[in-house]
Amino acid sequence: MSDKPDPGKPKASHADKVKFVGLIAFFVVVAVIVVLVWPYIHLVFEPDGLDHLIDRVQSAGFGGVLILEAIQFLQVVVAFIPGEVVQIAAGMLYGPWWGALIILVGCVVSSAFIYMLVHKLGAPFVHDMVPQKYTAKFREFEQSGKFNMVVFVLFLIPGLPKDVFTYITPLSDMKLSTFLIIANTARIPGIVLSTYAADGLLEGRIFESVVMFGVLALIAVAALLVYNKLSSKPGSK
Repeated sequence: MSDKPDPGKPKASHADKVKFVGLIAFFVVVAVIVVLVWPYIHLVFEPDGLDHLIDRVQSAGFGGVLILEAIQFLQVVVAFIPGEVVQIAAGMLYGPWWGALIILVGCVVSSAFIYMLVHKLGAPFVHDMVPQKYTAKFREFEQSGKFNMVVFVLFLIPGLPKDVFTYITPLSDMKLSTFLIIANTARIPGIVLSTYAADGLLEGRIFESVVMFGVLALIAVAALLVYNKLSSKPGSK
């Protein structure tokens, strides 16, 4: 029996091998982080889970910051954790400003990780994770010349699936530095208002918290109006 390779059988290119290794590395990194912080993550989905999560993180000392950063990383990368819950927990644990900074650092790190991952693995990786309707719409925006503004507005609107946009945007020609500045600057108002409102609830400043959530709602409405204006085609109402 000959051990020579079959000339008719296609060989895996170096690029394909790199993509395969990158995909394995992605799942390994995510799996390791999930295993390490699962005792904290599962609390999010239980009754009174937020209170238990805060108690666990507080008892961990400075390690609690790293735990919260890991949870925030998973929230962006895997998107199975409600983002608002993590922001509220950060505000209650570390106050409005430190809490916001911790969340923002986690967003920057995870956004950079996803950007580099998408550039390594390419469009098929994103298409397997994101509905086609989102990628098609982003291609329209990129061709319209309004892409940077659209990305900013979408990341500004509270409650939208920003994690989906984090995977799609790197498919464009936008540079990593531009992406990190636009996306994470747009996140700041929502993060700060959420952590501030959470700190107010904890300290009994109910009226302030209600006002903060009201401001968040106004930002969402205003950003949606801008988005509708940007996405409308000439001549359409």
